[in-house]
Amino acid sequence: MQIAFHVGVHCTDDGRLLRCLQANAEALAAEGIAVPDPDIYRNLLRDAASTLQGQAASAETEAIMIEQIMDEQQADRIILSWDSFLAYPNWAVRGRFYSKAGERVRGLQNTFPSHETQIYMAIRNPATFLPDLCSRKRNRPVSEIIGDVDPLDLYWSEVVNDLRSLVPHAPLTVWCDEDTPMIWPEVLAAVAGVEDGTALTGWDDILHHVMEDEGVRRLQTIMSETPVPDLARRRDMIGNLLSEFVRPEVVEAEFEMPGWTQAHVDEMTARYEADIERIQRTPGVTFLAP
Repeated sequence: MQIAFHVGVHCTDDGRLLRCLQANAEALAAEGIAVPDPDIYRNLLRDAASTLQGQAASAETEAIMIEQIMDEQQADRIILSWDSFLAYPNWAVRGRFYSKAGERVRGLQNTFPSHETQIYMAIRNPATFLPDLCSRKRNRPVSEIIGDVDPLDLYWSEVVNDLRSLVPHAPLTVWCDEDTPMIWPEVLAAVAGVEDGTALTGWDDILHHVMEDEGVRRLQTIMSETPVPDLARRRDMIGNLLSEFVRPEVVEAEFEMPGWTQAHVDEMTARYEADIERIQRTPGVTFLAP
């Protein structure tokens, strides 16, 4: 059986991926794909990893875990999603991004040692990720959230390398949160384990977040009146409509961080773009990009 872990990260899709797949749970179940209730497995997996202390679960323990998560459902693939699989928000930045990522995912993998583990993760420009992360902890000072690390020295490739090093046999799929409006159907298909183009209810929900209602209406009209478009045509349609109907607050987001200047933001963005190229070249990584 395949076990797909969608590990976030924080401040990326804000649960939209899981909500979409849950809305399609019945159709996916018919294809042998289970989307369990996260309330069942999140604490269960955390406690199991703590109990195992890095050791592989016995066949009996593994079977009990599967039984509890699946609740008598049969499947060839299970999708488990939580943006705190790698760390709770307060621990997302400790010297670097998600310093225990590899260790945490290895613990998840060891919970199901006889099954195939797959990892799915979105990343985000540190120049917007850090302010958003801090804004969600308004009662805590910025210094407590990100410590004394220089934001210019934070790289997602370190998380990727950690995962590839400690869970080398688990395929890793990565994408940029900034690209999700353009590639959301591909992201959903990849995590679900279905072919791109598979009809999933709510695949356009994320567009409501970034596109004005008229743009979404036009896209829905086009999609309903024409055959399922190929990948390139679908991206062109979404890109054209976004250029015309993107919500102003999405492209004009404002934030303040102590000591940050526009030069800091520009440099972080440039380093992020270079980091993306490093990740794309990493063996064992599938990178979803427009």
